[in-house]
Amino acid sequence: MIELGGQTQPQQSGDLIKDVTEETFMAEVVDGSMEVPVIVDFWATWCGPCKTLGPMLEQAVTKAKGAVKMAKIDVDQNQRLAQALAQQGLPLQSIPTVVAFVKGRPVDLFQGAVPQSEIDAFIKRAIEAAGGDASGGLDDAVAAAEEMLAEGAAADAAQTFAAILQEEPNHAAAYGGLVRSYIALDDLAQAEAILNGAPAEISQTAELEAAHAQLELRKQAAGAGPVDELRARVEADPADLQARFDLAQALHAQGDVQEAVDQLLDLFRRDRDWNDGAARAQLFTIFDALKANDPIVLNGRRKLSSMIFA
Repeated sequence: MIELGGQTQPQQSGDLIKDVTEETFMAEVVDGSMEVPVIVDFWATWCGPCKTLGPMLEQAVTKAKGAVKMAKIDVDQNQRLAQALAQQGLPLQSIPTVVAFVKGRPVDLFQGAVPQSEIDAFIKRAIEAAGGDASGGLDDAVAAAEEMLAEGAAADAAQTFAAILQEEPNHAAAYGGLVRSYIALDDLAQAEAILNGAPAEISQTAELEAAHAQLELRKQAAGAGPVDELRARVEADPADLQARFDLAQALHAQGDVQEAVDQLLDLFRRDRDWNDGAARAQLFTIFDALKANDPIVLNGRRKLSSMIFA
């Protein structure tokens, strides 16, 4: 966590609470939330509830002492940004809308003026989604299980993650790790059953979203076509968007993640609305499955955003 050393309230607020625009959104919100959660307040000058909610949010963020930051976005002054985010699934038709970003992704939101207690609970959930409340002992056990999984000992990792969940049933990192262990064991039915049984309190956390994305991609891999044949179809007819989409899935299935992302970005550039926005949805699935600071994710999100804003 980032601890701030300012002694006065203005110094703390200046570091923690910022007005954000389309130009600074990627740096302050997406990149910034890689370090600590960023609470984004979408507001407008004419919005009565916004005038009440804003100071309450600032108070809660300041009270967290650096565990979260806050970005304030005037939707009237940043209409293209608001429209682009709405296209990506954020419900910004009414304001105020408050969204928590963790590791570059929105993980929780609420709309309208709410009591201070609900704001405090919202802030707490954002911190927990970033792992801020996990105990050191359990974190060490999760790290050990992750190492087992990385070394190919998926069964041992599953046992360790399960033991952690016996102590803390709502430990999102352990829950996500257990799902990924069964994916590694190629037991997709068990992985899906575990994922579907996740406690509601952690069902929207980054760890479970990543596990869900990995499960979806593994299911797609089972039906992926031959890469060489699909590549030949695309080269013969670059406008065959279905062939390009199928090629991207096949490339990902064989581990060529960067080229899969490049093909999907090319598809989106050619027709962003093709098949109800399938290219964008598939890109988000791939991004969710990777670590938030993976260069493929960072570069891919920037390229996709530049095309959306163009």
